[in-house]
Amino acid sequence: TVDESELLTVPDGWKEPAFTREDNPKGLLEESSFATLFPKYREAYLKECWPLVQKALGEHYVNAALDLIEGSMTVTTTKKTFDPYAIIRARDLIKLLARSVPFEQAVRILQDDVACDIIKIGSLVRKRETFIKRRARLLGPKGSTLKALELLTNCYIMVQGNTVSALGPFSGLKEVRKVVLDTMKNIHPIYNIKTLMIKRELAKDPELRTQSWERFLPKFKRKNLKKRKEPKKKNTKKEYTPFPPPQPESQIDKELASGEYFLKERQKKRKQMEEIKAKQADAIKRRQEERNKAFIPPKEKAVVKTKKVPAEKKIDIEAIKEKVKNAKKKKLGALPEEEVKLKMAADEKKKKKK
Repeated sequence: TVDESELLTVPDGWKEPAFTREDNPKGLLEESSFATLFPKYREAYLKECWPLVQKALGEHYVNAALDLIEGSMTVTTTKKTFDPYAIIRARDLIKLLARSVPFEQAVRILQDDVACDIIKIGSLVRKRETFIKRRARLLGPKGSTLKALELLTNCYIMVQGNTVSALGPFSGLKEVRKVVLDTMKNIHPIYNIKTLMIKRELAKDPELRTQSWERFLPKFKRKNLKKRKEPKKKNTKKEYTPFPPPQPESQIDKELASGEYFLKERQKKRKQMEEIKAKQADAIKRRQEERNKAFIPPKEKAVVKTKKVPAEKKIDIEAIKEKVKNAKKKKLGALPEEEVKLKMAADEKKKKKK
């Protein structure tokens, strides 16, 4: 009995045997060809490295032609070509060269365990400014994010214009595509890089090969920290009515409503003068109030009454005076009077004995 998990896994270090002429001795029946255009700025580089391209493809019996007038590269099979997939690899090679990938990296596509993926990112974001910012985020400061991604996926990545060209093993290309598309969807590449680092460490443990890794992987939730600012003036839509708005009243209509229309000219002038005088009187009153504010005295603070000291706690001034007098009599460091008298008597006794 053999464990099914062992049958599903590929042994470490196993490689698929190379395709030789013995596998296809009669060659190909039809001639196949692929062509691709390249931009004008790549012309000088392609001219320089084209002999190396022809030499690399010549080993697989594939012809390569460079048309500088039309600005295109063409690859075709020959009668000696025995590998049917060689023309597909040659097509990918000229595609990568057109996408600014250097020849030293692009020539690796002719190996069996290396594949390429050209990811189109130009149409994923609407605004051009946003697209440029997200593309720069994929590169990172001084290309650090791209370098980290290359180390984790074992792929060569080239960000150029509206495409991202990746070259490496199939498992790495899958991860690169996911990271690039997520970055264009406004998910920072650092989250995917953290996940790839954890997966790399888990892959080293043989016990965890058959287990699910979901519990180890971090789960990042999108958080909108900043709330949308509401406008100060909100425009509220009025209910739709099929009837037009009422016509505004004219000056004559207003005078008819108030009764001014029927007054004589003299009466109208008198009324106008009265209104003007009333306004002037109000203005004079307001101005006078403003002036009088300077003459209004400020409110005085309430006087705090001092509490009377009780008779018991009164200080004895006479006693303090006596203490001061006694202190003045004494010199600093002098002996008291009694000791001085005793000393003098002792001195006199000594003199008498002599």
